[in-house]
Amino acid sequence: MGVGVRFEDLHFRYPSGVEAIRGVSLSVGAGERVAIVGQNGAGKTTLVRHLNGIFRPTSGIVVVGDAPTTDRSIAQLAAQVGYVFQNPDEQIFASTVRADVEFGPRNLGMGAQEITERSMAALSTVGLAAEADNHPLHLSLSERKRVALAGVLAMATPVVVLDEPTTGQDARGIEMIAGVVEGLEAEGRTVIAITHDMDFCAEHFDRVIVMAQGQVQADGPPDEVFGRTEALASAAVEPPQLFRLADHLGWTRRPLRVDAFVDAFADEAG
Repeated sequence: MGVGVRFEDLHFRYPSGVEAIRGVSLSVGAGERVAIVGQNGAGKTTLVRHLNGIFRPTSGIVVVGDAPTTDRSIAQLAAQVGYVFQNPDEQIFASTVRADVEFGPRNLGMGAQEITERSMAALSTVGLAAEADNHPLHLSLSERKRVALAGVLAMATPVVVLDEPTTGQDARGIEMIAGVVEGLEAEGRTVIAITHDMDFCAEHFDRVIVMAQGQVQADGPPDEVFGRTEALASAAVEPPQLFRLADHLGWTRRPLRVDAFVDAFADEAG
């Protein structure tokens, strides 16, 4: 099952002096699916990297489950928060795909049989079971991203963070990742994604957080947030394409998904 996370008046300043997070306060409930959007440099990745201890607050508090992250090591937080990096080459290091995916479960102290079962199940989920004994560097970038994803899935953490999961993926890859998100929700796990893919965001997440200049500009259900023109403009974010098309057509409704668009078309045409 998932666990909740919380940021309380979080500030983070890099050693260079750049203040990347400026007073963010928000909570994500156990089992929620939340997408964080905004242009590069908005503070999205910096924010979520506080969840697994890569960054520590300059001031403020980050809570995972029922305890602040400052009280736990990165290794301890890894059992709670699985993080899939945007660049898989920051995460993959083993000489075979299988060994890479097995690394996380082994560090969590799972038994040999469970490690094997979880790792192969995760590789099957991302469509790479046939590549188990190959070197990760022999795979394409999109496949290496899926190896990194499999490594996190095999750990079965209650919180999963996906940093730009659809980047570099073709239509089938995006469909697979959507299935992973739906599967995590069905298991009650908490999913937080950073994405520039507004269509993916609108179709598969129940809540959208818009960030700009290290602060939250909007937070709520997708249909509400994507209607907040000023907040989106401040974050240089465009609504999903169906939302924009409906707006261009002058419809009273602004659907985000294909089925809703079809229903709205019937109403508007009638």
